[in-house]
Amino acid sequence: MTSTAPTASNDRGDLAEFGYEQQLHRSLGKFASFAAGFSFVSILTTIFQLFGLGFGFAGPAFFWTWPVVFLGQFMVALCFAELAARYPISGAVYQWSRRMGGEIVGWFAGWFMILAQIVTASAAAIALQVVLPSVWRGFQVIGEDSALTSPSGATNAVLLGSILLVLTTTINCVGVNWMSRINNIGVTCEIVGVVAVVGMLFTHAERGPEVVFDTGAAGTQPGYIWAWIVSGLMAAYVMVGFGSAGELAEETRNPRRVAPRTIRLALSVSALGGGLMIVGALMAAPSLTDGRLAAEGLPYVLTSILSSPWGTLLLVDVAIAVFVCTLAIQTAASRLMFSMARDGRLPASGALSKVNGRTGTPIAPSVLIGLACIVVLAVNVGNSAIFTTLSSVCIVLIYLAYLMVTVPLLVRRLKGWPNGGAQVDADGRKLFSLGVFAIPVNIAAVAYGLLMVVNLSWPRAEIFNPTGEFPILQWSAPITVVAVVLVGALCYPRSKAVPNPVTIGA
Repeated sequence: MTSTAPTASNDRGDLAEFGYEQQLHRSLGKFASFAAGFSFVSILTTIFQLFGLGFGFAGPAFFWTWPVVFLGQFMVALCFAELAARYPISGAVYQWSRRMGGEIVGWFAGWFMILAQIVTASAAAIALQVVLPSVWRGFQVIGEDSALTSPSGATNAVLLGSILLVLTTTINCVGVNWMSRINNIGVTCEIVGVVAVVGMLFTHAERGPEVVFDTGAAGTQPGYIWAWIVSGLMAAYVMVGFGSAGELAEETRNPRRVAPRTIRLALSVSALGGGLMIVGALMAAPSLTDGRLAAEGLPYVLTSILSSPWGTLLLVDVAIAVFVCTLAIQTAASRLMFSMARDGRLPASGALSKVNGRTGTPIAPSVLIGLACIVVLAVNVGNSAIFTTLSSVCIVLIYLAYLMVTVPLLVRRLKGWPNGGAQVDADGRKLFSLGVFAIPVNIAAVAYGLLMVVNLSWPRAEIFNPTGEFPILQWSAPITVVAVVLVGALCYPRSKAVPNPVTIGA
């Protein structure tokens, strides 16, 4: 590991130590790795969509849920960073959980993540309907009403989202180089857009930053703390996917060093930019009491302070962010599916694990993920409330998958992990390690994850059944989790031997 051989050769040999051959093209650098995680979180997309959710429940003081969720997720990110340094393999959450907790734990973590990423990609794609018709009415191909909840808006959203998914699928099939180039350009545009939005919000402030201590009129019954906890779902929905750098480990140069850094950086930059956007919006909103901020969210603030050309340019930037967000999620999902298929853990594993020799990408997983996303999108035509509920529930699955990494990792730490394996990267430098803080950080990550799963799954009518039309939707989170576990248990490949088994404790 300390030889002067080229990094690419070291990375190939490094992967061989885990029993895998280098099939994917290893060409991603530091920025591309960072961009994968940043574009998955995509604060310009998610805060644009979800600002009203947090504000509507707890008023301006909902801002404080943002740093709380960030701190909790950062504990998780630190654990992921340590694992990424020691297991630089595609299918990160699946691979990490199976090496910490065994084949069953790993399979269910991968199962949860695949389903969640399919729904998450669909939810990102459908956001185009919120943006494009406002840029140009010609994007409203079906009907006149562009609202997502209207029949014409819902149908048009599926059309736009499906076109986007066809494009992202094509890019993923062409090769990781094209994917990374487009993603890098998109992330650069998104970062510029976030800086521009924050600058405009702060220069058009109507009130001071002390507004974040204003609880507004929210939470009078049964109390503000309960309302504040509910508002934290906004931040919980946004700050996921930062581990995507680990999904692309086999396509990254010196991933033992790059991936741990970019996992932490993607979350930290997203948290900083998102926090500034929230504070700026609260300071620049024309009114905090007329109900429009809760109903319309960030677009209401931006429309009130931007002239038409600048507002249109910003919407175009948001559309770019939606594009690269969908691309990043689909890419991560395809690599996860490829990694599980390579271990023979999925139906049709032979086809799903095949890598195109010319492009160096697993084409079948990309196509299957794209088709599955379009099917999920179609749910919005029949019932937008059910689609919204699915989007909320999939976040629960992501947090459960994270717990299936952090809980076994804590158990292993208490038994002395890490107790072997590589301790330096391809350049001979020491791997990222939490040192004496490892167990406290891991305990904090597990505690946060458990609390957030309970918070996300709590049967709240205002989240899962806001219209009151479908009472059963209020219990959709626990029902869906049970259903996913049962279906997963039926699909688990009991009779198939793992071609590359892991030994817990080794």
